[in-house]
Amino acid sequence: MNRLNTKTALVTGATSGIGLATAQRFLAEGARVAITGTNPERLAAAKAQLGGDVLAILADAGDVAGQQAIAETIQAEFGTLDALVVNAGVADFRPIEAFDEEGFDRSFAVNVKGPYFLIQALLPVLSNPASIVFNGSINARIGMPNSSVYAATKAALISLARTLSGELIGRGIRVNTVSPGPVVTPLYGKLGLNEEQLSGMQQAILAQLPVGRFGSPDEIADAFVYFASDESRFTVGSELIVDGGMSNL
Repeated sequence: MNRLNTKTALVTGATSGIGLATAQRFLAEGARVAITGTNPERLAAAKAQLGGDVLAILADAGDVAGQQAIAETIQAEFGTLDALVVNAGVADFRPIEAFDEEGFDRSFAVNVKGPYFLIQALLPVLSNPASIVFNGSINARIGMPNSSVYAATKAALISLARTLSGELIGRGIRVNTVSPGPVVTPLYGKLGLNEEQLSGMQQAILAQLPVGRFGSPDEIADAFVYFASDESRFTVGSELIVDGGMSNL
């Protein structure tokens, strides 16, 4: 434990799933943690679950102006930031003929534009050294049907991480990506599928997993701890795929 002792960290979209598990692990490893969320009730519940010392910031990940407000809050409360986990995102799965401009724009606003301008706003606050870790997705690599927009946003994040890793390393800021495969999170309950459709989707995904099961949020959080810690100080612009072997098929 104490791999993140004395470090300050911000985990976006940390009211459930991977984000919440990552915030929990960061706290257990000694970090001082801030989280963001869009829903006031869920944000308050996450703060209560994590403990009173956690800084909870109400923010819409797709609102560019809101990213500056996050940075100002971090600076006021923490002074500097040692680790940023860009986890907030939306997963909108539809066949191409069912997509509309509003849904397309929302996905890119939350998954790409917001994170980009959050990093820009945090540049004066980030320590030297500091670590930025994106939550990517194996969907950017496997061509899953009905994931065209979601996969495109995650591919953009992976590309952005590589570009920024070269651009920001001179400031002492390392940028890397964790790309999870299928994980047991509330995400699947937000896809608008009925119980039969959801079960069918899960069974189809399970058949593609050599390990024979979905991953857990804690298993993904382990990867975020590694990238946020000094153990990865020589790791820059990398993508760690944590997918139970799905991309090897």
